[in-house]
Amino acid sequence: MARHHWSSGLALAVAALAVLSVLCSGHPVPGGHGGFVPLQPRFYDHTCPQMQAIVGAIVAKAHAEDPRMAASLLRMHFHDCFVQGCDASVLLDADGSGRFTTEKRSNPNKDSLRGYEVIDEIKAALEHACPHTVSCADIVAVAARDSTVLTGGPGWDVPLGRRDSLTASLSGSNNLIPAPNDTLPTIIGKFANQGLDIVDLVALSGAHTIGDSRCVSFRQRLYGQNNNGQVDRTLSPGYAAELRARCPRSGGDQNLFALDPVTQFRFDNQYYRNILAMDGLLSSDEILLTQGRETMELVHRFAASQGLFFEQFAKSMVKMGNISPLTGYAGEIRKNCRRVSHF
Repeated sequence: MARHHWSSGLALAVAALAVLSVLCSGHPVPGGHGGFVPLQPRFYDHTCPQMQAIVGAIVAKAHAEDPRMAASLLRMHFHDCFVQGCDASVLLDADGSGRFTTEKRSNPNKDSLRGYEVIDEIKAALEHACPHTVSCADIVAVAARDSTVLTGGPGWDVPLGRRDSLTASLSGSNNLIPAPNDTLPTIIGKFANQGLDIVDLVALSGAHTIGDSRCVSFRQRLYGQNNNGQVDRTLSPGYAAELRARCPRSGGDQNLFALDPVTQFRFDNQYYRNILAMDGLLSSDEILLTQGRETMELVHRFAASQGLFFEQFAKSMVKMGNISPLTGYAGEIRKNCRRVSHF
């Protein structure tokens, strides 16, 4: 009897070691939609040890050429994870088969989401170094972290092992991503649908410390919801006057404005200080102060302590990056991030 228990235990130990070995090698194991294969930072240590260095070098080059790119790559990770989970669905072009409609044409992404060419360049370099190994979803996640660090923000170990989706969801992109004019309860609900709480909401909103927004996204704050000329009472009059100079009542929809005009290209906690001064650009920024007690308290805390904000932002980014990843044999590893490799 003892011998039977010993041999059974040995078999279980060998099986566990086998699964661990496969996990660390970067090869897929059964697991479905995130269930049995947790993401982990050392996923590519054996199969593509240069992965993070390659991503980092290309992101740094892109940032040097265009200081807006860091914010764009960070935003891409948000818009990917909020639709079908962090699966690179946002990168897919329409395939002509009618199986799905690209998310690139959704209201949150059309004419505003950018950085696809940077992801393409990273993917090409990784396919040369480690063919058919690194997923596009993991590239997006690491590029977001590197973009944060390059602009002075916190770093974190990115859990890896995501696989790429075979579909995209235009309706999901239109309905699940928080919009600039959403009410606070609506935004809280959209975060809760992804397993993110109010602390995550306020911390992740701090990504608006870098990047730009278009006139069309906040015009109603300058001229009233019904275009009656009334400035949003939660927007400081002086700031509203500055914005009106380049965001007219009609026209100029694509004119760009810094989300944080004080330190536009630096990742810091100035975003929260702007909100306290009633200089939040988007309605979805300022309502963190004006529509909820818990969110208001968090705005004050992050405005007072950059260290606290950085610590929570890193935690919340890891949490967001764990939204419904495809793992194991689910999905695929795309060769080209814009196209499904096989059906």
